Amino acid sequence: MQSVANFSPAKINLFLSVTGRRDDGFHDLVSVVVPLDWGDRLEAEAAPEFSLECSDPDLPVDESNLVLRAARRFATVTGWKGGAHFRLEKRIPVGAGLGGGSSNAAAALLALNAIAGQPLDAGALAKVAAEVGSDCPLFLAGGPCVIRGRGERVEPLPAATAARLRRRRLMVFKPGFGVSTPWAYRSLAEAAAEGGEYPGAGGAAEERLAKWLGDPNLPAEAVLANDFEAVVSRKFLAIPVLLAELRERFGVAAGLSGSGSACFLFQPEGDITQIRDCIVDAWGPGAVLAEATVA
Repeated sequence: MQSVANFSPAKINLFLSVTGRRDDGFHDLVSVVVPLDWGDRLEAEAAPEFSLECSDPDLPVDESNLVLRAARRFATVTGWKGGAHFRLEKRIPVGAGLGGGSSNAAAALLALNAIAGQPLDAGALAKVAAEVGSDCPLFLAGGPCVIRGRGERVEPLPAATAARLRRRRLMVFKPGFGVSTPWAYRSLAEAAAEGGEYPGAGGAAEERLAKWLGDPNLPAEAVLANDFEAVVSRKFLAIPVLLAELRERFGVAAGLSGSGSACFLFQPEGDITQIRDCIVDAWGPGAVLAEATVA
């Protein structure tokens, strides 16, 4: 196989709770994550060396990009001597909490594995993905899942629960600014130091998740929560102000994805023009809006 084209989906964290800090400096978390049918497209073509071009001129295409980092790691682990030229059609904004970079890296690993003749099985591929980035393995799951640890422990949701989520209509919206993930984790750690513990510590996060998973009558809206919303809202006031207006004015379930700055809401039936207008009025024409469904 000489060329491969892969869809690279965005993700939404319906539930995200940080349970503590690990000895290696990372944080432990538990999160319900769903991939969307909206995202990027990555093409890979066999070539003598690794290289990357991108439709977004502002996105780095050097070794700092996770696509090339994933490619280098794949070559090291497998001993493969080939290369590839990647073409990335970018739709997922950066600094959004939508997992764009991690998704691109996972798509690159899948493409290279195909071009190289499938030297890695699913388990080995997931291990390489975890070495590239904490969020990368979840994009190999192919559907709604629960992630734990620093994100490397991925468990598909039970079939009945996943079925409740698939094809749910969402609106994703991001202001003209991003949120630094390292800053968000530092801020959460500082808040935990002041308060004595992380929000999900002591089993609180797992209890909430177990309750939702154990009751088939509870909708997806019942599990929505994100520990980062509180710390992000203190600095970026535009986010909580808009989320509050959307919840109160339209009665929608809305939240922050990852560490932000992107947010999402479950779309109600009928015309959503007023919701779109509300977001644009609040965040201006520079806001990114996308309608998507859970894949």
